[in-house]
Parts: sequence; C-alpha cells; structure tokens
Amino acid sequence: MSTLFLRTLREDPSDAEVAGHRLLVRAGYIRRAAPGGFTWLPLGWIVLRNVERIVREEMDREGFQEVHFPALLPREPYEATGRWTDYGDNLFRLQDRREADYLLAPTHEEMFTLLVKDLYSSYKDLPVVLYQIQTKYRDEARPRAGLLRGREFLMKDSYSFDVDDEGLQANYDKHRAAYQRTFARLSLPVVIVSAMSGAMGGSASEEFLAPLEVGEDTYVRCTKCDYAANTEAVRVAPPAAVPFDDLPPARVYDTPDTPTIQTLVDLFNARADLQRTDRAWTAADTLKNLVVKLKNPDGTFTALAIGVPGDRDVDMKRLEAQVSPAEIEPFTEDDFKANPALAKGYIGPGALGLHNASGIRFLVDPRVVDGTAWITGADTPGKHVKDLAMGRDFTPDGVIEAAEVHDGDPCPVCSSPLEMARGIEMGHIFQLGRKYAEALGLTVLDENGKTRVVTMGSYGIGVSRAVAALAELNNDDKGLIWPRAIAPADVHIVATGKATDPQLPAAELLAAECEAAGLRVLLDDRVSVSPGVKFNDAELVGVPTIVVVGRGLADGVVEVKDRRTGEKQDIALAEVVAHLTSLA
Repeated sequence: MSTLFLRTLREDPSDAEVAGHRLLVRAGYIRRAAPGGFTWLPLGWIVLRNVERIVREEMDREGFQEVHFPALLPREPYEATGRWTDYGDNLFRLQDRREADYLLAPTHEEMFTLLVKDLYSSYKDLPVVLYQIQTKYRDEARPRAGLLRGREFLMKDSYSFDVDDEGLQANYDKHRAAYQRTFARLSLPVVIVSAMSGAMGGSASEEFLAPLEVGEDTYVRCTKCDYAANTEAVRVAPPAAVPFDDLPPARVYDTPDTPTIQTLVDLFNARADLQRTDRAWTAADTLKNLVVKLKNPDGTFTALAIGVPGDRDVDMKRLEAQVSPAEIEPFTEDDFKANPALAKGYIGPGALGLHNASGIRFLVDPRVVDGTAWITGADTPGKHVKDLAMGRDFTPDGVIEAAEVHDGDPCPVCSSPLEMARGIEMGHIFQLGRKYAEALGLTVLDENGKTRVVTMGSYGIGVSRAVAALAELNNDDKGLIWPRAIAPADVHIVATGKATDPQLPAAELLAAECEAAGLRVLLDDRVSVSPGVKFNDAELVGVPTIVVVGRGLADGVVEVKDRRTGEKQDIALAEVVAHLTSLA
C-alpha cells in the first residue's frame, strides 16, 4: 500500500446517493469522470475483472464462444431493424468526418446477427452461441446511484442461433442454469422473475433481480406458489363477465366540487339519493380515465386514454413497458383545448370508446369486463354518471396492463396474495425469435434444401452493475465487506509499529509466504500513517480477512480478523499461513 495508487476518503462524496456508491468512492475503487461515467482505480479494476472472470468461466463451461465487437457502430444495421429510431434519445449518435452516421452501441443484436449471416449458411452450422464482454453506452436522462445507472457500463451479452424453437429453448435453459451458477459464485442473491422484453423484442423473458430497496425494479412474488414477476410483466387474471340484465340504466348526476376520487366517493356516500343499501361506495367502484400523449420514435405524438379502477393509479413504468418504444408525456392544457370533447376532471367513456367524439384510443384495465358497472365522468364539468356498464353503455378499443399492482393482489396462477419487493436487475434473458434474423436476412438451408429463418435468443449480465450491487449488499458502518471470490485480495495484512520495529519485516515475510501458498495479499506497509488509520482503511477496503502483525509478534502470534463477523483470534505465526489457506 506504500506504492498502491490509492487515496481513501473520510467523508462521503456529495454526489453519492446510495451506500455502495459512497463506499466504492471512499475506499478508492472508482472515481467520477463525468455524469454517469466512472474511472476504475487499481482495486476497483481487480474486483471488476474478478466478476468478469467468473462470468466468462460459466459461459465457457457451457461451450459458448467469445468474440468482441467494436463499440462504435454504423447506422445501417440499426436502421434495418428500426432501432436507430426506436431507441430515441437513449442512443449516443455521432458522425465521422465524412458525415456518415454512427452510434455508440447500447447492445449488439444487429452485429451478432450479421456476423453469423456472413459466415454461416447451413443448418449444419447450427446451433451456435456467441458472447462478448463489452462496454455499452446509453444516454440516460438521469444517471444515478453510481454504477447502478450509468451512461457507460460493462456488460456480458450472448446470443444463440438455432434452426427451430426447440433449439432456442434448449439454449435458453442453458443460459438460465449458467446464470444461476454465476450469481451463486458471486455470492449475489437473485430472484428470477417474468419480465417484459421492451425495445429488445421477443417472447419469453426473465430477469434476475438482486433484492435491494435501492433498486429501480419493483417485483411481486406469490406467498404460496413460485410465481414471480416484474410489476411491468404482471398479468391480471380478469374476473368473469357479469350479467347486466338487472342493472338499472346509466344516469347522470350533478356532482359539484368532486375534483378527486375520494371527494366523489364521499359525495355518493353522503347523499341519500346516491347511497347503496348493501355497503358504502369505495374508490374501486369508480372508473378513473387518464389521458396521456405518446411520443413516437419518429417524433410524432398520439393521444392515449387509459381507464383503471379508481382505487388504483396508472403505473407509468408499467404503461411505458406496454407502449415501448414510444415515450409518455403529460396531456397539457393546450391539448385539452385542442380536444373540447374531453372535460378535464370529468372524462368518461362517452368521449372515448369506439367511434368516440375525441378520436382518442381508449384502453381499459383487465378488471373492467362486460357487465361491470361504474361511477365515472359524464364528459361534462361537475357531472358524473352512475351504473355505466361495460359492454352495454361503452366499449373500449382494447385492454392494457397499466394499473398499479398492490400488495395482496391475487396471484394470477393460484390466486394467493402477492407480496411486493424492490430489486436491481442483474441479468435478463430473452427468446428473441426471428425478429432480427428476418430484418437482417439471416437464413440457412435446412436438410431439405429449403430456406429457414434462424431463431435467436439474447442473454445479458451487467458486469459493472454486479460490482455495485455487491457493494450495496455487503457493507456496514465501517466500510465494504467483499465476498472472497471477487475481493481485491484474500488477505489484508496490516503491519503496525515504526519503520525500525520488527513488525514490518515480519509482515513482509508473511505476505511472501501467503503469496507462495496461492493467496492474494494486500500489504499495508506504510510507515507514515498511524495504526488507527491503517485499521480504518482495512475496514473500509473490505478484504474478507484482516491480519494484524502487532504487539503479539513478541509472543509469536498475529491477530486474524473476519471482516464480516468481526471475530478475532490470535494464531501462531508458524500456523497462520495454513489457517489462512483453509479460509480461501
């Protein structure tokens, strides 16, 4: 450590929002270079490469083959698949001196597809799985949480190429198993959840989430069966249709001063002519209709109305996943002026629905089924309609999964209560199918000499993000606590005393013996800092085992401390290498 390029910090960096980010900077693992971009310092680079090594070993174990693409790519392949436009503002675009368009790759499906197309033409060449570990770039609008949400990040992405769907499923299953082994070796707990494919496209899709409160993903898991899903991918089990033969006709009522769902419910419960005889009205009896604008990849805008039960809001992340690659923008006062059929605060299906006056597409929550009757806007300020029945009085354009998911909602598989949690996406696997192969003309001749479009899978792991998640999961009030497999060293040896004292040469000899035994050693041989600073730095840096060569040396012992548990024990100097080796 006397020559290591390292400067630890006593104070938290001002721009760090989460514990892992604060500690990675304070312990000298990373430094901010730009918003969403970080420099890896020597200790951080070792940790990153340890994660990368484990990922690579598990890919190689399955027989997958590593390649490496440039990060700077031409526009044309992404134009062919539509993603030059679909990625919108998230894409870093640039031109060379000849004004040819390029991008910094956010992902490499197109390039892998073209590579296989260039070299393979027969079913006999398949299956093949290729992967790379490469830097990716996305122009995040709000980079946050250090390495968890950056503009530049290291990612392992692999792609399978098969003649048929059975082969795709087999390679999908191989990746799923390889990911489980990878995260187990990293000591990174993950929950596998059903997910949306988003801009990637494809059918089957699963995420590997590390359960962490600082995560941006919300997921649900069943309290009884094994169902788990990102909230964006949760599917509501629609209730059965309700007979509406005995329903009274829909009727409009004056409902002044009801700007919110709660004030509307209170009014209905307070007025004798509106009260129910069996129970009180609740927000779930109302239909809330929200209008938004979709910004399409080509820059045009489309209005969209969403109807959800009034006890739930529209979840914007769920909505974004459903309408991707379009982006959501609010419906403004100018938009309402341009659509006079919409009465702000009192919008109802009458101004929406099929063949409506507004011309706005209207989609409803799956719980809104035929025969369900609602209190909802009457499309006139200060008025609501009661007993407006779906299928009798209005018909939407379709269904959309965009309402908030609540704790205790029924599981779509077994109807038991769901519970919600937050997590960080560590990996994502997709069955892409033939989207990219068709767009880029990737075909092979089958055994009958007929042309077959190749089917693909895409599989990613966030390598740099794994470092951030592990830092977030493994720390205390003193610093980081790395799992041994990815720590910058196995043993952190601290020599106390002055330069002329025997502790330093004894520590240097012990370090040499540990290295000879195959252990990775970080030696604090600094003579210009106090023992207290050395001890604090050892706790902060987070190597799993700390060895203090101090006053006990006179009695032939050194102190061995487990960084995770804090347990200390004196070990005879002659036995310490064997003891440390047994821990590794």
